[in-house]
Amino acid sequence: MPIIKPISDLRNKSSEISKLAHNSDEPIFITKNGEGNLVVMSMAHYSKLQLKIELLGKLSAAQNQKAEGDKGRTLKQVMGNIRETINVHK
Repeated sequence: MPIIKPISDLRNKSSEISKLAHNSDEPIFITKNGEGNLVVMSMAHYSKLQLKIELLGKLSAAQNQKAEGDKGRTLKQVMGNIRETINVHK
């Protein structure tokens, strides 16, 4: 169930909104004159969303590469690259 608060709560109950954002780990929808106006969320929740967006972007790029015929790399190739990188940085 979405959390919906009037915009006046940002001014009058900002501490309560902050606690709610951190405790619920959900966005809080702010209305103005009965219409949706803003979304407020904790920094932690925002960071999680950013990571999800980044991951979805990478997955989309991988799907596009596969659709274009890219076969990718074998596990053996990947592990070889990882070992190489580790040995270079020793």
